[in-house]
Amino acid sequence: MDAEEKRIHAILGDDCARTTRIAMRYLEYLRKHLVLPIIVTGREDFPWEEPYVFGGWSKREYEKLKKTNPSYTDTFEIQLLDSPNGYEDIVVKARRVSDGKVFAIGLSWLRCENKDSEAFTIVDDYGFWHTNY
Repeated sequence: MDAEEKRIHAILGDDCARTTRIAMRYLEYLRKHLVLPIIVTGREDFPWEEPYVFGGWSKREYEKLKKTNPSYTDTFEIQLLDSPNGYEDIVVKARRVSDGKVFAIGLSWLRCENKDSEAFTIVDDYGFWHTNY
């Protein structure tokens, strides 16, 4: 078992399936162990960005859309952890640092900027769980 898996099993026990019920258990853990706000950025391009990043769509249109949509290249401050969405992903209220706009983003799409922080490991493990379970 990898280190991530050991930490996830320590949090969730043997029932680690990605379900809404388990996501709610993970949310309880996160609320107890994360001190907000946390500075994060995108783990990878957000779903709306993929055609622009990899599909060769208009760069000018992409830059325009990035003004009103969250981008994986942005820096955010997580202000609130909220209930899971339809994909069993905990939703966060994230304020974009550059302009103060607030977005609801799945936590699995985010990564802490400070790799030396305890929050980095906690959020990264959550992303690992969401992707692999």
